[in-house]
Amino acid sequence: MFDCCRVPGPGLDWSVSHAKQGENGRSGHVVVFHRGRVWKLEPWQDGKLLSLDELQRQIQHIYDNTTKEYPGVGVLTASNRDIWAKDFQTLAADPQNAKILSTIHSAAFALCLDTESAPSFISHSRLLWHGAIVPHADGVRPQLGLRNRWMDKPLQFVVSADGKAGLVGEHSVMDGTPTATMCDRVLDLIASPTFAAESNSPLYANHRGSLPIPLDWSVGAATHAAMDSASDAALALINSQALNVVRTPYGKAAVKAFGVSPDGWSQMIIQLAYARLLKAKGWRRNGGTYEAASVRKFLKGRTEAIRVVSEQSDRWVASMNDPQADTKKRVSLLKDAVKTHGAYARAAGNGRGVDRHLLGLKMLVKEGEQMPAMFTDPVVKRSAYWVLSTSAIYTKNFGPYGWGEVVPDGFGVAYVAGFDDFLQFTVTSRTEMPNDEFCEELQRAAKDMYDLFADQVRKAKL
Repeated sequence: MFDCCRVPGPGLDWSVSHAKQGENGRSGHVVVFHRGRVWKLEPWQDGKLLSLDELQRQIQHIYDNTTKEYPGVGVLTASNRDIWAKDFQTLAADPQNAKILSTIHSAAFALCLDTESAPSFISHSRLLWHGAIVPHADGVRPQLGLRNRWMDKPLQFVVSADGKAGLVGEHSVMDGTPTATMCDRVLDLIASPTFAAESNSPLYANHRGSLPIPLDWSVGAATHAAMDSASDAALALINSQALNVVRTPYGKAAVKAFGVSPDGWSQMIIQLAYARLLKAKGWRRNGGTYEAASVRKFLKGRTEAIRVVSEQSDRWVASMNDPQADTKKRVSLLKDAVKTHGAYARAAGNGRGVDRHLLGLKMLVKEGEQMPAMFTDPVVKRSAYWVLSTSAIYTKNFGPYGWGEVVPDGFGVAYVAGFDDFLQFTVTSRTEMPNDEFCEELQRAAKDMYDLFADQVRKAKL
């Protein structure tokens, strides 16, 4: 998570860690990006962490000394990985640039201070996802927020011009749960009434420490051209993506009062909405639904796939679209579907999933060897074609939360089921997909499910 970075290579990336055995976090540096310029900030000086006032002074120094735009080399990190690997070699061939790259790679994390604001939930989401897009004065190429990122860093903390904040996580070396836990701990600390006073106590370095150091790239013609190409490709990718957010008028409190798991309930909302969307479009389901399960309790464990679709979930969905099915039957089938989902989720979390095992077997096939027939079987391939890529992380401090779809004709659905008064679904897809219609179906499914139990409550009172 800290002191490391993803590094591009031809055909294969790797992760480099600069953490040393026995380190306790009381050393190291942070890289700060502002207007495309890179700064090295030393938060530990003379054996003490800088006080809050001194940290603010240091960050203000960065603002005061970055009043123009600098070459946004960071946009290269958003390129196709093989293209970035080639451009990386060109960039690193200059000794000055090689030192900057080493400083970025070894930094504890990156802090990105953006010049753009995020006035709405969607703009905040997009600012974190891919940075803002600002029309350029020359009318040729817009200015991208990606110029102020280093997408290879596992942790990038982003702050907009109007004070919104968030985290961009690089998923190849870590997962969402530990980063969410870290953010909660930090934000709870900051929210403490005693934080400001304690952060300026003698335990911290209150003296004027060494100021941040600007790290300015040596950008030749080849890198300039690469940055233009990367910007064009990134803009095309950004413009190909749709993003919407759905919030229901009820949340965890109501669902638990109905005696149903909020996570299972949320997954059934997604299943019902997607089935109705397919029916409206005349499409058939051509893939599965992925939900991430954590297996961090095992040595080097990360995630396993929960296969959400089951016979029980399909039977319940069919009942919701069957005018002959009564409320009692629909409720019974829903509870069966949620119970099955819970069993699948527990099995995956206990290391009894199938997808990571199958992936391991597949990775054992050496170059030049024939792939076993099972892995090319159409049913096996279709079952792992994740048209719905879903996951849930709850933290009271997060608003925007999500990722992109994993197949061209699919949806990314990041949901939050932990708030008492609403459920949240962030839906991403390619623009040619019916994103708006899917979100409408999510709203309708959420209402129809609520009405099942509201009807039961009304009848019980009678």
